[in-house]
Amino acid sequence: MTLTALDIKQAKPAAKPYKLADGRGLYALVNPNGSKWWRWDYRIAGKRKTLSMGTYPETTLAEAREKHAAARKLLAQGADPSDERQEAKRQRVEAQQTATGTFEAVTREWMVREHPKVAKVTANKNRWLFETFLFPEIGHLPITAISPRILLDALRKIEAAGKQETARRAKIKAGQVFRFAILEGNTETDPTAALRGAIKRIKHKHHAAITDPVKIGQLLRDIDGFTGQLVTHAALKFAPLVFVRPGELRGAEWSEVDLDGGMWRIPSTRMKMKADHLVPLSTQAIAVLRDLQPLTGHGRYVFPSLRGASRPMSENTVNIALRGLGYDGDTMTGHGFRAMASSRLNEMGWDERVIERQLAHAEPNEVKGAYNYAAKYLEDRKRMMQAWADYQDGLRAGGQVIAFKSKAS
Repeated sequence: MTLTALDIKQAKPAAKPYKLADGRGLYALVNPNGSKWWRWDYRIAGKRKTLSMGTYPETTLAEAREKHAAARKLLAQGADPSDERQEAKRQRVEAQQTATGTFEAVTREWMVREHPKVAKVTANKNRWLFETFLFPEIGHLPITAISPRILLDALRKIEAAGKQETARRAKIKAGQVFRFAILEGNTETDPTAALRGAIKRIKHKHHAAITDPVKIGQLLRDIDGFTGQLVTHAALKFAPLVFVRPGELRGAEWSEVDLDGGMWRIPSTRMKMKADHLVPLSTQAIAVLRDLQPLTGHGRYVFPSLRGASRPMSENTVNIALRGLGYDGDTMTGHGFRAMASSRLNEMGWDERVIERQLAHAEPNEVKGAYNYAAKYLEDRKRMMQAWADYQDGLRAGGQVIAFKSKAS
């Protein structure tokens, strides 16, 4: 006689364990503590064995019968259901261990640890590099299985696509992941160590910039004559006055700007060196922002995207505008305003330390060690930024300008 769902539900514990048989070796074992276990007794190769089918009520009578039928089918095929279960469990454990030890899994753990220490733009570039180029090729492999040859094949695919610099960066970043994995006990070797010189290095091309005073004057006049979007025009006029990095410019937020105090404080989270940066605003820079404020001042970004105020201006907007003015990528770029300012200010005699501080150039240990790093040489920088704006006005007018300098004390 087979069991019913009501039989197993109403079964009460006794002083000793007892069985409720369902047939063909399947039964419910009722224990003195009230627990109920599904069991199947079977014989294979002359030996009696018992296989668990789960506990009640987590496993219902119907589910226990399904497991029983599947196990009996294996037995009929000559396989030991108990051995098959152990092998399946081993494979699941092995698969789980492999999944947590893949190159992608270890890399994502590395990103969780490292990305809070770097600028957001750097973190995004790292993630893009791994997800676009390395994960599709080697992400699924156990990190211990990645040999120099396997990694080199992945890197050469990037190189073959004409992305030599990307391949080189991928090798560097992969090396950082492997060294992290060694420290964490995930692997014992770094295959990138054997690939030294394997990826061709292309000569670094500096950002194109105009540094001749006469040509700077013409560029400023061309910017004044720009007929595109008002926000883009404002960014074009503002860029040479502050000469910050393009990402810092386009990500500028109104909350960072003190127009009355003439200061723009860029928070460390948006700076390459992970330290706050102060940009003294000349009267000309303030004028650009005051003209723009009625248009974008109600939102977050000073220079919002043309596609919506909820995000900043595209990284290509300024460069595209320069192309529209007739300046190709070999002549002038958005990043080139930094080289323009650096070159001219040095030739004009300004203290190199003041210039470098305003460019936010510094060694990481200097940033970490200076409590008042953001305000270093600040009074000299204020004078320099105003003098630089006045100098541009003279160049724009087409005159021969002699800029008066002021050394840092």
